[in-house]
Amino acid sequence: MPCWKCWLIKTLYLFGAFSPINGDKFLLEMPRCNAAGFQIFLDEFSLQRPEEFKILALDNGAFHKAKSLTIPENIGLIFLPPCSPELNPAENIWAMLKRRFTNRLNKSLDEVSAFISETTAMLTSSRVKSSCGFAYVFAELN
Repeated sequence: MPCWKCWLIKTLYLFGAFSPINGDKFLLEMPRCNAAGFQIFLDEFSLQRPEEFKILALDNGAFHKAKSLTIPENIGLIFLPPCSPELNPAENIWAMLKRRFTNRLNKSLDEVSAFISETTAMLTSSRVKSSCGFAYVFAELN
């Protein structure tokens, strides 16, 4: 019987942004969760509807605030108070994805990636809007 030290763990990270306004979604799988990966996410995200100004609500992860980051001109970052995931509209989407992922055995990262693609393809605009449409997002529109 192999010992736990012999296990090989492979990971991937899913970066995402979800619009409570129009239901758009942007997801990017990355091999690492660090400032370099976040920079790639920001750069790619800025190319989606480049004429649109995007606001990202973020936690206070170190890689979100790295000095090496260059924030594209059409993206603004808002940092939520520490320990307050309930204020982040994206957390509802992440919770749904985690529920669907629970108790699954994936034999490869390709299987994980395929599952993520299938699951996120089912995220319709109306589902994104209903999951991410927190009242405070629309407070200034009234």
